[in-house]
Amino acid sequence: MFTARNKGRLAVTAAVVGASLALAGCASGDPLAPEPDTDAPAETIVIGSQAYYSNEIIAELYAQALEAEGFEVERNFQIGQRDAYIPALEAGEVDLFPEYTGNLLQFWNPDTEATQADEVYAELLTVVPEGLQVLDQSPATDQDSYNVTAEFAEANGLESIADLAGVEGLILGGAPELEERPYGPTGLLDVYGVTVAFEATGDTTVDALLAGLVNVANVYSADPRIGQNGLVTLADPEGLFLASNVVPIASADLPQAAVDVINAVSAALTPEGLVALNVQSRVDQLSSAEIATQWLTENGFLG
Repeated sequence: MFTARNKGRLAVTAAVVGASLALAGCASGDPLAPEPDTDAPAETIVIGSQAYYSNEIIAELYAQALEAEGFEVERNFQIGQRDAYIPALEAGEVDLFPEYTGNLLQFWNPDTEATQADEVYAELLTVVPEGLQVLDQSPATDQDSYNVTAEFAEANGLESIADLAGVEGLILGGAPELEERPYGPTGLLDVYGVTVAFEATGDTTVDALLAGLVNVANVYSADPRIGQNGLVTLADPEGLFLASNVVPIASADLPQAAVDVINAVSAALTPEGLVALNVQSRVDQLSSAEIATQWLTENGFLG
């Protein structure tokens, strides 16, 4: 039953249940008390998102698509990174979450040797913890990539990450957690023989690259600023970065009707479509709700 894992609904749920039991107690023995409504909506589906605007947009797509089919949805967006939200998923506090195949596989299996999309997805299906399920992966991708300015690429003859091996004084910028990731400084050295200093630049990574504070930047591949600023994404011939398709992670008890809705959304989302959604957020400054409503309407999920 879908509600069986939702032990983490915290004090609000406890208060509601307590109030309901109190009312039920008062009504017990009343022959005129109404029968329970067996057609009442199922337990609310709690949808989470990372503290990342693009991930929140995808979560909002899920939320509105489910609501259009009659499901009750609670949004718990901007939770943080995997160390924060994976435990919430495993505890049943969150029921549905947009994820990325490669990075999630490395989180659960740091020693994986899978790199290509199909093999990454196939292995992900084998390592998902009990109580969770992996839904269909989307054609849309949003994976880590290393980028340099066009000027830096031309000055140093850079086309791939391997070309960085001959460049001195490299400073890599990215989110703080990149320093410990398998594809961070250690991975660059082990896989490509590239030595870098690391600077935690977080949300200012692209700005830091453009300002020359760093000369290599970890930027998600669907970030529209890559194209807007003419950045050069370095090829990754050795597969330092795993393929990372958008993929929903859900409670194993998520109703099949809800699974079908989310799989349909995933199938309709393309790499180019995801970049366009991100442009609407970063450039047009639209809210996630506005962006999702427009996309779902254009793609036939909303009337």
